[in-house]
Amino acid sequence: MALPFGGVRAERAPASTGRSLHEPEIADHTPADGTGGHALLLHDIPRTAGITAVSAHCLLHTYLGGPTAWRGRAGTLDEDQQRRLAPPGAGPHDGQLDASGRVLTETDRALVAALERDGRTGQADLAAATGWSPATVARRLAALRAAGALFFDVEADDALFGATTQAMLWMTVSPTHLDRVAAALAGHDELAFVAATTGRTNVVAHALCPDPAALHRYLTRRLGGLRAIHTLETAPVLRTVKGAGPLAPATAPRPSPRAARR
Repeated sequence: MALPFGGVRAERAPASTGRSLHEPEIADHTPADGTGGHALLLHDIPRTAGITAVSAHCLLHTYLGGPTAWRGRAGTLDEDQQRRLAPPGAGPHDGQLDASGRVLTETDRALVAALERDGRTGQADLAAATGWSPATVARRLAALRAAGALFFDVEADDALFGATTQAMLWMTVSPTHLDRVAAALAGHDELAFVAATTGRTNVVAHALCPDPAALHRYLTRRLGGLRAIHTLETAPVLRTVKGAGPLAPATAPRPSPRAARR
């Protein structure tokens, strides 16, 4: 589901040197009222041992990301496979806007909450969670997907697609050229995410490349050719600890019938 985004950049001091070290960014998706991320931003992260500095940024507009996933994954499929995996092609909003013009309504809260817990939840369980019939659940899911209000994502190791080098790119672009530059970046195959943000920098992007040499060529040739980019900060992603999906607690295996009889 499309929700506001808070990008958190933390620094910690390694025990061996005492000098600050930039850590990978943390993406915090919070509800529209903004209250959901307050505890994380104001208490949890700053109080984590070893973190010496935190800066938070608000995502203003997404140019690439979410339903428009990194094209490097789709490049491994032929055109027929890509077509079969594409979301339903219903018209915009499919006539499902509420009286205020919103796609998501109050009655969708239970549906979205169930999918946030587990995006693989079946229609029967979603019907139980919402009180709707399975047919109503199916129609509502199709309408929300067609409107772009809801999409399903699959987390995969991008190294399997040849992207062994990743980096977060924080750029400063003059406001006059920001929309044009960000739209151009959204067309780069090397990028999986592009957005305009608040803060000292105003454009953030996620780059995936085959190796450090390819990242260097991208930074110096493709980005270097965009004169409106005044500054560029590159933060290599060494390891992804947690992706977009929630960390579900491990469940104990069910005892076998033989063990249950003992």
